[in-house]
Amino acid sequence: MHPLARFALGTATTGLAGVAYAAGYESRRWTLREAALPVLPEGSRPLRILHVSDLHLTPGQESKKRWVAELAALEPDLVVNTGDNLAHPKAVPAALAALGPLLDRPGLFVFGSNDYFGPTPKNPARYLRPSQRRIHGAPLPWRDLRAGFVEHGWQDATHQRLFLDVDGRRIGVVGVDDPHLSLDRYSSVSGPMTADLRLGLTHSPEPRVLDGMAADGVDLVLAGHTHGGQLRLPGYGAIVTNCGIDRSRARGASRWGTHTWLHVSAGMGTSPYTPVRFACPPEVSLLTLLPRPAAPARSKATPAQASETVG
Repeated sequence: MHPLARFALGTATTGLAGVAYAAGYESRRWTLREAALPVLPEGSRPLRILHVSDLHLTPGQESKKRWVAELAALEPDLVVNTGDNLAHPKAVPAALAALGPLLDRPGLFVFGSNDYFGPTPKNPARYLRPSQRRIHGAPLPWRDLRAGFVEHGWQDATHQRLFLDVDGRRIGVVGVDDPHLSLDRYSSVSGPMTADLRLGLTHSPEPRVLDGMAADGVDLVLAGHTHGGQLRLPGYGAIVTNCGIDRSRARGASRWGTHTWLHVSAGMGTSPYTPVRFACPPEVSLLTLLPRPAAPARSKATPAQASETVG
C-alpha cells in the first residue's frame, strides 16, 4: 500500500474509533464528581449539596434516569438543579422520573435555554465562532416541569431572593433566568444577604452575572451550560465554553474574585444532534461545603510595642 494511502487509512480509522468512543461509550459513562469547597463560616459543620445540571432528557434514556434516581441514596442536605433538563417536548415525565427520589430532599432550581426551547441541528463549527445569534427550536413544556418541581417542594429561584433553613443553617439564595438567552435581570434581585451561606444560581455562568453576585458577597455560585466543553483535549482542556467565561473554568470549582467561589457542572447530557463527549464524561457533582480557613490571629501588640521587638 502506498504510504500516503496507509496514512489516510490510519487517520480515518483513528477518527472513526474516536467518534465511536465519544458517542458510544463516554457519553454514557455516568460519573459522580466530588469536591470540597471552603465557603461556610468558621466553626460550621459540613453541608452537602448535590449539583445537577444539563440532563437534556428525551423519552427513554433508561440508564440515565436510573443512575440519577439512585443518587438519592447519597442523602444530600440540598439539591440544586441549574437547568437544561429537557431535550424533547415529551420529556417532562422522564425528568420527573429521574429526579423523583431527589424531589423529597430540599431543592432549588433555575431553568436554562433547553427547558424553554428544544434543540435544533447546528453546525458544530458555530461554537468556535462567538455569536449573539440564537437559533431556537420548538417551545418546550417548562411550565409543566416547573409545576412538578414546585409541587414536590423544590423552590424556583428564578429572579428571586429566598431564604431557607437546611440542616439548621440559614441559606440565602439569589437566582436569575438564563443569561444565554439574555433573560437575566440580576439588578432586580441584587443586594447583600445575611445568612450562614449565600448561594447564587444561574444556568449560564456569564461574567456580568458572576460579577454582580460577587459584589454582593455571594459565597458560592452554581452554574451549568458549558457541558465542561463537551470535547476536551488532554493537556489543553475545554475547546470552547459557549459563554463568556474562560476555558479553565468550563468545569469544576474556581475562585471568582477574593471571596466568591464558582462551581460549573459539566452536566449529564448532550444535544440529541451531537451525542458525543470526549475526555469529559457526563456528571453530577456532590459538593461538600466546609468552613473557610481561620483568619490569621492578629497581634495584640500596639505599634510601639511591636517596634521594640524589631531587630
